[in-house]
Order: sequence, then structure tokens, then C-alpha cells
Amino acid sequence: MPVSLEEYHVAHTYVVMKMSQQHTTGNEGVEVLENKDFEDDELGKGRYTNKVYRLQSKVPSWLTTFAPADALIMQEEAWNAFPRCKSAKSILIGFTFLQCPYFPRFQLTIETVHTSGNGQSENVHGLSEEQLATREVEYIDIASTETNYWSYLVGNNNVDFTKFKSERTGRGPLLEGWQDRCDPVMTAYKLVTIDAPYWGFGYRLEQALVAGEKALFLESHRNCFSWLDEWYGMTVQQVREVEQQTQSALNE
Repeated sequence: MPVSLEEYHVAHTYVVMKMSQQHTTGNEGVEVLENKDFEDDELGKGRYTNKVYRLQSKVPSWLTTFAPADALIMQEEAWNAFPRCKSAKSILIGFTFLQCPYFPRFQLTIETVHTSGNGQSENVHGLSEEQLATREVEYIDIASTETNYWSYLVGNNNVDFTKFKSERTGRGPLLEGWQDRCDPVMTAYKLVTIDAPYWGFGYRLEQALVAGEKALFLESHRNCFSWLDEWYGMTVQQVREVEQQTQSALNE
């Protein structure tokens, strides 16, 4: 990302807020159950959120063979202690964990480490040799114009970064090799772990979710840069104040 760590903290908070608002219409979208400060021994101090995603119309048709689309709901708990973040998601039926889940053993965990630099760190998550042997690495370039089924579902930012230039900062355009030339530059390292132990469709579910998360990572980070002139100059606290107003609107 062609931003500093401090700028990215603001950008990420802003983008999560705005994208949640964009994807909430009618009976679908994001419901914020909890949004509060937290502190623990592993991550330190940060922000905890508990959200429910109702995105029934975006469920692949083959998955509705195993459960009706209007019953599939994604619940996410996230611990954001920038520059480290962790989130966990489960697929649920209904509104809470207390109701009968279709996939009670499914779990998706995302652990993120943000660092300065252009993505040359090999093991920022401190994985064991055994974990490294099974890890698959994918590089996501925000200047990429790659599109697929999932990019259509999460929202397709069609800004051409080879022509884009921020009016407020002068950053851009992003031409081939921009990662080695931009200053500032930072990288988000995301460790995605998925477990869907279901015979017959578990592997297909895992692959679909990996593709979906990749598309979401690309879309959200493209938005971080293309919306640069909107959030630049704001503080995290200022974004939080707007976020509180947005949260109230989303839950109405």
C-alpha cells in the first residue's frame, strides 16, 4: 500500500465503515452487535467488534443445495489492535449462536500483521516449520485489474490506478513496479486459516471462501487508496465518531 502505517490505520477504519454502509440495503447487510475497546495479554489494547453479515443474495447457488440461502449468515468477531488484527467467522442460521447452526464446525480465522516495507518479510506470523510447509502464499497487488465471480459480489472498484493521482497528496499513478518506488509504502500480511470438515463439499466450501476473502482483500485495499482524498488528514478518533453515527443507521 502506498501509505504509511499511521495513515493505513485511519484508511482501514474509514473503508470498513464506508463499505459496511454501501453493502447494507433492506434486509441484507451488516449489523453491528458490539463495538468497544478491549485489552488482552496477546494483542494488547485495541478495538473489538462483533458483526453479523446477512448477504443471502451473494451465496453461490451450489451452496443452497445444503442450506437455504436465507438461512446462511456470517458472524464475525474481530480484535483490531493495530498493527496486529485477528478475526474469526462462523456460518450461522438465524441471529445468534444459540439457534441451530447448519455448519457448526466451520471456522475461518484471519490474523493480520501490518508492517512498513514492500512485502519482503517471509514469516511475520512466526509460523512453525510444519505450518510453513503447508502454507500457500499469494501476493495481492492493489493495482491489479483482476476480476472474477467474487469481485462482482463484493463490489468492483474500477479505478484505473495507472492513471489515478490523488489531488491532496500527489500520490499515483501506480505503474508496474510501484512497490519498489513509492515512499511511504506498507504491507498487510494476512494469515487465513479455514476449516470446513464436511464430507462431500468441505473442500469446495474452503476454496470458495479463500477466493471470496482474496476478492474482499483486493477490493477493500483498492478502496483505501482510491478514497485517499476522502480520509486523508482525518484521525482515527474522527473516523470513530462518524462510525458511531453509521453504526446507529445500519442497525435501524
